[in-house]
Amino acid sequence: MTSSASTLLLSGLLAQAAPDYTRPVSSMSPSYFEVLEQNSHIIYPLVAILALVLIAAGILQAWRTQDLDGLQKNEFKKAIVNELRRNITGMPGDELAKAVGLDRLKTNRLLEQMQVDGMVVSHTNSQRLTVWRVRGASTDSHTRRY
Repeated sequence: MTSSASTLLLSGLLAQAAPDYTRPVSSMSPSYFEVLEQNSHIIYPLVAILALVLIAAGILQAWRTQDLDGLQKNEFKKAIVNELRRNITGMPGDELAKAVGLDRLKTNRLLEQMQVDGMVVSHTNSQRLTVWRVRGASTDSHTRRY
């Protein structure tokens, strides 16, 4: 075969293999996909940084809301002492939290701080329940420790 005949045969085969085809309008990919594909080296790191900033902001916000300010702490400590004075035999932390109107975990944290300061004492009863009372309020001489 000659070169022109082989080119004609080859072009004929190619014409049969690749028919004249155009995509329908509905299957065209939107232009924003092309923008994402062309700028993925910029867009995806920015999205990752934004996600990390949002996570860090959420953690900091949750951390700030868990702590009470000094004035609130003192008011709750005063309410705890007043409640413990009413119940001289002592109260469990859960009941004390309900009586004071504070979250159980925050109340226990305050009670532990007050115990370190020497304002209250605690003991665990036979039911494995920690009972808190004002220091020196018990009538038993063996429980008084100064």
